[in-house]
Amino acid sequence: MSSEILLEGKSLVKYFPHGSKGIFGKSDGFVQAVDGVNLVLRKGQTLGIVGESGCGKSTLARVLTRLIEPTSGNIILDGRDITKVSGKELQSLRRDIQMIFQDPFSSLNPRHSVGEIIASPMRIQNIVPKGNEKLRVQELMELVGLNPEHYNRYPHEFSGGQRQRIGIARALALNPKVIVADEPVSALDVSIQAQILNLLEQLQHDLGLSYVFIAHDLSVVRHIADEVAVMYLGKVVEIARPEVLYSAPAHPYTKALLSAVPSATPRASHMHSRIVLQGDVPSPINPPVGCRFAARCWKAQDICVAQEPALGSQSFTSQPEEGLVACHFPENSN
Repeated sequence: MSSEILLEGKSLVKYFPHGSKGIFGKSDGFVQAVDGVNLVLRKGQTLGIVGESGCGKSTLARVLTRLIEPTSGNIILDGRDITKVSGKELQSLRRDIQMIFQDPFSSLNPRHSVGEIIASPMRIQNIVPKGNEKLRVQELMELVGLNPEHYNRYPHEFSGGQRQRIGIARALALNPKVIVADEPVSALDVSIQAQILNLLEQLQHDLGLSYVFIAHDLSVVRHIADEVAVMYLGKVVEIARPEVLYSAPAHPYTKALLSAVPSATPRASHMHSRIVLQGDVPSPINPPVGCRFAARCWKAQDICVAQEPALGSQSFTSQPEEGLVACHFPENSN
């Protein structure tokens, strides 16, 4: 596996104003969607990001791709800080980092043909001579498993899986180094999910792509990711390789998430019991001072409420370098 860092997020923060009061419309608080996230994506690998709905995964995806601006922090792409670039620099940046969206229908313009949708990024970036656009688009369509002869068809004429293939072809149009996939299979049937995941893995192998793959389904991420980050209420609470995280989760929240994943074998289902979390997720407008999971954690003690745990190696496995956890009392600790 490559050790070369391609994409890095450093102390990323994204707060959204919440409500307003007074004649000047002053905000009465902020939704802390992403709060101090650090992550690393290595060249040719896949970083999976998982967590419940509302934990900040999709916001993080849009921050990484500069679709929305971070409140603070830095994004380093291939050794270059892209946090403050704008104008032509930002347009040039789009060639290196692209996004696949969750809903394959709403992310495609229904008034444009497939050919126009896929050609549009190339036209904006002026990377393919106009006379060669159609040929390049048809090459991309064939690459993602679509019939090149359907170049003039419209999104409504395709199935959900085919529409997601169109979205993938559009993301590939600029030959990016990184693709951020925001729950790219969650809106698809299970049988189609497997096809899209296999396609993404094949494209990664053939084109040397690197992925940030976001999902709420842990079983999906398990088979595609080289490393998995678990988010809770705007923060990363655990990062580990899949074989470590799925066999010996260190954070209680990760353990609870995994306990809810259905098992294919009745014996395995019988061996692990479902952990039902008590209480509600704290408000992202006014999160707790200490550990954000403390109010729902069965291991919480006074220090958890008073002091936020740092994300670091705490010897929760026999080989601490295999993962990082933000917990005062991690599972499997020595």
